Amino acid sequence: MKYISVIGAGQMGNGIAHVFAQGGYQVTLIDIAQDRLDKAVATIAKNMDRQVAKGGLTEEGKQNALANIATTPDMAAGVRTADLVVEAATENVDLKLKIFRDIDAHAPQGCILATNTSSISITRIAAATRRAGDVIGMHFMNPVPVMKLVEVIRGYDTTDVVTRSIMDLSTAIGKVPVEVNDQAGFVSNRILMPMINEAIETLFQGIGGVAEIDTVMKLGMAHPMGPLQLADFIGLDTCLAILRVLHEGFGNPKYAPCPLLVQMVTAGKLGVKSGEGFYRYTAGSKDLVVAPAFAK
Repeated sequence: MKYISVIGAGQMGNGIAHVFAQGGYQVTLIDIAQDRLDKAVATIAKNMDRQVAKGGLTEEGKQNALANIATTPDMAAGVRTADLVVEAATENVDLKLKIFRDIDAHAPQGCILATNTSSISITRIAAATRRAGDVIGMHFMNPVPVMKLVEVIRGYDTTDVVTRSIMDLSTAIGKVPVEVNDQAGFVSNRILMPMINEAIETLFQGIGGVAEIDTVMKLGMAHPMGPLQLADFIGLDTCLAILRVLHEGFGNPKYAPCPLLVQMVTAGKLGVKSGEGFYRYTAGSKDLVVAPAFAK
């Protein structure tokens, strides 16, 4: 495996392109907007600069990795010679199904089609193609260059050969792959999202404030980041989308999103990406400041 295409130049897509390029693979990063592609490459370079400063990457290694990345807004051209395509678009099922139909139409036979979805059924995505056996979930954690885990999810028809290839590839780029089966939320988000939702519900009911809830979980449960800060980091819109997939997939009211989460997403308070969620984020500042709506 040599040629890898990554669809989506957002936070996850640029991180996935980063680790594959650093691993020596030829990467084509695809997005419909050229400005997003330019921003993604600039972000990758900045993150690599941070690695160089910390001694985890040489300047030569950085330059070689950046040279491995090409960009294009043309989906058909971008996947035409790929050995692996990794889709990292927004967590929207209709969008993902459309992307996979397009990939299927243009990627060569034998190409593995992977999705970085955090909750949507691999089997459902695979059914949009004529090669369901070649479709698999490859769920990276955020931030991709730092986090070791890759959740590898088999769909109903995913072959053993494809699964083994993705497990081996994940190991080759320094990740730790864990194979799981195809159920809503898989393992990671089936456990994580109800915890985040319960933290939001605890805030909604006035049992504790933002800082207090996060402090309890950090100091009492040894979590490196409180659940409300983590929700901001993931993106409140993404949390809401995953909870809706869980709620629909299992039909269990315990997965119903907290009304406060729904209100915040409706108001455009999405966390880090919008500058405000449970905390307020200011460019250049690392101070954790509770958002005005929740300040005492």
